[in-house]
Amino acid sequence: MKRQAARFLTRLLMRLNNVCYRQISGLSIVAEGGTHPKHRLMDYHRFFVENIKPGDSVLDIGCGNGFLTYDIAAKAGTVTALDHSPASIAAARQDFRRENITYVLADAAAWQPAIKYDVVVLSNVLEHIVDRHDFLARLKGMAGRLLLRVPALDRDWLTYYKKELDIDYRLDRDHKIEYTMASLEAELAAAGMRIQSACTRFGEIWAVIALNDADATER
Repeated sequence: MKRQAARFLTRLLMRLNNVCYRQISGLSIVAEGGTHPKHRLMDYHRFFVENIKPGDSVLDIGCGNGFLTYDIAAKAGTVTALDHSPASIAAARQDFRRENITYVLADAAAWQPAIKYDVVVLSNVLEHIVDRHDFLARLKGMAGRLLLRVPALDRDWLTYYKKELDIDYRLDRDHKIEYTMASLEAELAAAGMRIQSACTRFGEIWAVIALNDADATER
């Protein structure tokens, strides 16, 4: 009976953990005045900025409110920033403007670029896409390098325990996948891409990827 009760409470608390995590995440944005505190605490903007060369042309897909785009544009030559959310694009145009940023309301799966960019940025975007193979194949013609940030499946033992018990383990209900380094490498390899460098930080994988096989080198 004690074991049965423990199992019941464990599953209940796992579900409560999911609810609390998502509520805290949403409320923290309001508490911080509209920007998630992870931008400040994780300092992940630095990863993207450090991997962009001065003067680079950058395509930022899934730019959200434009905060990361704004920091990238301080170093890049030009930045085209896409998002499918009218509210996000409106907020970005209002709060994070620079002369070298063009914000575009568009679905990246259908949008056609007018030029080839030096760098494409996907910051917590790839995991939301259903047909990732076709999406990645399209990226190969858009830029020379990909800077990628995705959630790591192996961020915590609890993630695997939730999965084992068939309880939602995703950080976001819209995530179609969360990655291990091996599964990310396999997905990229299937699209003809290879990771040049990567690290894991704050339960995420941050990677620099060559979109041209001839330029790709092993980590």
